[in-house]
Amino acid sequence: MKPLVECVPNFSEGRDAGIVEAIAASIAAVDGVHLAGMEMDGDHNRSVITFMGVPEDVARGAFEACRTARDLIDLRHHRGVHPRIGATDVIPFITLSDCTMDDCVSLARDCGGEIGRSLGIPVYFYGQAALNAQRSALPVLRRGGFERLSGEMESDDDLAPDAGPGTVHASAGATAVGVRDILVAYNVNLDTDDVRVARRIAQEVRENNGGLPGVRALGLLLPERHLAQVSMNLTDYRQTDMAQAYDAVARLAEAEGVEVLESELVGLAPRDALGGAAPGDLRMAPLDPSRFLEYHTRLFA
Repeated sequence: MKPLVECVPNFSEGRDAGIVEAIAASIAAVDGVHLAGMEMDGDHNRSVITFMGVPEDVARGAFEACRTARDLIDLRHHRGVHPRIGATDVIPFITLSDCTMDDCVSLARDCGGEIGRSLGIPVYFYGQAALNAQRSALPVLRRGGFERLSGEMESDDDLAPDAGPGTVHASAGATAVGVRDILVAYNVNLDTDDVRVARRIAQEVRENNGGLPGVRALGLLLPERHLAQVSMNLTDYRQTDMAQAYDAVARLAEAEGVEVLESELVGLAPRDALGGAAPGDLRMAPLDPSRFLEYHTRLFA
């Protein structure tokens, strides 16, 4: 079997379908790349595109996507509830089979270097690809967002990028390129528009506050839907799966006198990430088979 790598870039556009489709088309145009999914969210004003293939093809797809996003997205006019530093906010590479972690790290750094040199976008390496251990976590890189980088990158040595120019791209910002394990993006929407409730729950379930292992969480307001959301990244679904995350949020919501309205998977996930639950058990809409990672990886078997 050929080495197989997944890439799940996030883009700071979730309202203009034409822009997101153009980015997806630039990925799909790369020979050997399998486009597995594309999702948009208007409140987050963010989109997620998932694709996979042999490492070199996937890196080319990531580069072309970043080029298209640079040309079509202007962060100076971007507003959304999700933290971000760039038009192409983050490019994670995930090894799926027959590709070592070291090989994936080299792939990410080569891709990030080309983005910096050819597209004029500052690049930070994160996760397993981090060059600076203090900047390995995405929340650290995103602190203060595009606006902070625009005002402070040139004067703050701690914000000096790992590749590319030392000045923020005026419209495309900066990009984080990294290597990580499979991550499950999972949101639970609450039947309230009080964002303070979501923030208290997020604080309780967050791993770094003594909550669930491998869970990063934010409490967000979705203004278009008039809902508060607990937005989670399950960084190790084997430690905390969607069922466990849902149960914890639902229990804390009940203590706040609030009901869970629904939950949602963003992007793809391994089937086991459901933790043995059916989507309906998690107040989630039925999941098409194509939402499971295994549906796509079998195409390369």
